[in-house]
Amino acid sequence: MSESPFAWKRWPQTERFLADRYSELEQENAWAKDFTHRLRDRTGTILEDWVDHVRLNGSRVPHEVLRELGYKPRRGEDATPSRRVYTHPGADLPKLLVDPSAGAEAPVCLGVAIRVDQLAAFLAANRLDAPIHGHPLGPYRECTAAPGAVPFLVIERRGYDGFEPFPSSLAREGLLTPQRARNILEAREIWQTRKRFWEGDDVAGFDHAEAAAKKMIELVGRDMACELVFEVERDYWQARNRAAQAQKSRQDSLGLGWANHDHHTFRCSRRNFHRLISVLELLGFELREHFHAGEHAGWGAQVLEHAVTGIVVFADLDLAPEELTTDFAHQELAPLARPNTVGLWVALHGDSFLEAGMHHLEGQFEFDLAREGLERTAGIATMKPFSDFPFLRQAFTKGEFWAVDPRRVASAVDSGWITREEAAKFLAEGAVGSHLEILQRREGYKGFNQQAVGAILSETDPRKLRIDSVGT
Repeated sequence: MSESPFAWKRWPQTERFLADRYSELEQENAWAKDFTHRLRDRTGTILEDWVDHVRLNGSRVPHEVLRELGYKPRRGEDATPSRRVYTHPGADLPKLLVDPSAGAEAPVCLGVAIRVDQLAAFLAANRLDAPIHGHPLGPYRECTAAPGAVPFLVIERRGYDGFEPFPSSLAREGLLTPQRARNILEAREIWQTRKRFWEGDDVAGFDHAEAAAKKMIELVGRDMACELVFEVERDYWQARNRAAQAQKSRQDSLGLGWANHDHHTFRCSRRNFHRLISVLELLGFELREHFHAGEHAGWGAQVLEHAVTGIVVFADLDLAPEELTTDFAHQELAPLARPNTVGLWVALHGDSFLEAGMHHLEGQFEFDLAREGLERTAGIATMKPFSDFPFLRQAFTKGEFWAVDPRRVASAVDSGWITREEAAKFLAEGAVGSHLEILQRREGYKGFNQQAVGAILSETDPRKLRIDSVGT
């Protein structure tokens, strides 16, 4: 039997190769070295959490070396005689831009580029005066924040994974017209102002979300629509989560935004799960691995990834043991007699794609630094890590409690899902709603730990948590 394409491996040799390039940057570029220290001190992140691509001297790094490291050349409009693009399909590692015409006397590393949400915000926060190449709200913009033998660059992407500020492919699709910026603002507003509260008619809510996504795609294309949807979803989640607000403020102090996002987690009812997947596929997502944690765990999850934006979704639902072998992502599932952790969360708060918003955003951090920094600067504590491996570390911030609609509580009591004592607790204290998740990846490992996810789902069941044990 052939190996699953989602049997993610670790690439320690590739990580060491890239680490040497980052060392070159710090040795040759004093501003970049100072910036990496500020990253650690002020945001709890390191350079690797933000790198979009590394530029290499093709005279000193032959194709064979890159192939051994797992990189593959990518064809397309952004591959030119002076620029070859390499990607690593089996790992969470940055792209490489190789200049075959660079001389042997030039450094191995010809530049390191980090990605941020808004270039202008980065320049302002860091008191830099540097020209930006690419128009506002364009697909690709870049600037040289700190020139030198090994320059430090900063880039901004919007629904595009290439390196051309004015890509001909988008022009041919009619997506680089003079009204592009206006269309982007209009499309974002469509998602931002869509109706999210449907008073029990969640089927109509998903119909409405799908129609909104289609309008956005007509205006700005599929990939840009995807980018905008998730910008808005992060904003909606952040507005209801104090840990998110604190960490975003730390990152914005350096003009970074949420460009270090790892994955977005949506919790969904069983009957609407196929609708959630349908809208995500409409936006260009493709299914990756799925999880089911065994006979007694009661949950499942489908991972999806968007090839162009790089956005990853972790979609949770209650799942029965016999449904592991079914196509649960595309079939309407009947309600369970008694909901498990995800189902009860949805019963109390609603679907993530509608009124509840995301259960959590997971960002990439320097694990210990991020946890310590959040507690020191904002009093935000984290729960016990649920993954603690050399290549994958994960922990939730202590949960944000949300008030629960009394009608939802009454419905859960009438259905026999919670006791009257639990109902009284939810009405008095609220129920745990959302988290920020602190994650650290190493060696390019791209996957998740199924057993660990199962454990944290059990630990965050609303029936088990009290406001004094979770924090606010």
